[in-house]
Amino acid sequence: MGNSLAGNNFQELIFWLTRPLSAFIILANFFVILGIIFNRKLHGAINWFFLSLLFADLLAGAALPTVPQLAFENQWGYHLCFFIHVAPNFLFLSFLANLLVVHYAKYVCIIHPLHYHNSWVYRWAAFYILLAWTAPLIFACFPFIWNQWQPSLNCSSHLVFPMPYLYLEIYGLLIPAILAMAFMCIRVLCVSRRQLKNITRLFHSVNRGQASSGLEQQLELRNAKAIAGVSLIFLICWVPYIAYLNISLLAIKHDSVSSLTLIIVTCIGNGSAAVVPIFLSFINQQYIQIWRDMASKVWGSCCQGQSCRQKQVKPKARMPQSKPRIPETDPHGIQDESLPGEEDPKPSPATDETG
Repeated sequence: MGNSLAGNNFQELIFWLTRPLSAFIILANFFVILGIIFNRKLHGAINWFFLSLLFADLLAGAALPTVPQLAFENQWGYHLCFFIHVAPNFLFLSFLANLLVVHYAKYVCIIHPLHYHNSWVYRWAAFYILLAWTAPLIFACFPFIWNQWQPSLNCSSHLVFPMPYLYLEIYGLLIPAILAMAFMCIRVLCVSRRQLKNITRLFHSVNRGQASSGLEQQLELRNAKAIAGVSLIFLICWVPYIAYLNISLLAIKHDSVSSLTLIIVTCIGNGSAAVVPIFLSFINQQYIQIWRDMASKVWGSCCQGQSCRQKQVKPKARMPQSKPRIPETDPHGIQDESLPGEEDPKPSPATDETG
């Protein structure tokens, strides 16, 4: 009775931790995908890589509620047990592989800008996208080769994922891939910092003895934002995910982690990693430009409708009772404030041109 009540409480906790985050990840990726597809300016190699990453992140977000439930034993059959364990693992591996390809494509584009169009990552974009999906699928199917399945035992992660496989996945693939992405980000920031110094030196050589220009300050601010963004992504997203990988491996090996702690760490770790593409999408405003333009048009039409209604009401409210000349209002909302008895001054040529 106590175990069933605890299981129900854990299921409710998993529901409230994963379902809202999963819905947010799915909707955010869906809107960014539409923003890339319907914007012809973004139809390039790097953006196709990013589009594949968004699809992988959408699927990983959909599989997010099932990951914490894998810590419990269930009475499933052989094929269902392996599918429920292998499918989320494949989706998160493909998500990480696509994210690595995106970082590598941007790294090559920035480090070698003149040779980017001759690089393999540009000429063989479809091959890299296919590799980012097929390689995780092959690796995720390895548990079918060696497994410890026994019909008398319940389905659990101990039977599906052997310890050598988990060590190879975590310390041979996942953590090295995260460190490789961090290294590429640091290299790109170093290159941008060096270019910023060259631009600053050029400004100082041209404008000697003058104060720093607004463009120089904007470049400094942009570089500081890039450094802060990369640092926050690594600390907020990747550090919890690395902690989750180690804690989950410790829980499988020694059973020394409580179920509540494992559920919370699993939800936070996988959720924090899955929101990385969403952060990257909002940093690059071109991916959401179509939605910004649509929102600005709707807001402009609403404001224009309100201003038209105000213009129709305002003359009736301010109608003078005497018969002096009524101040006219031009289309831009600027009133003629000349007095009734005065003659209008002769318009100047400049006024005629602007009118």
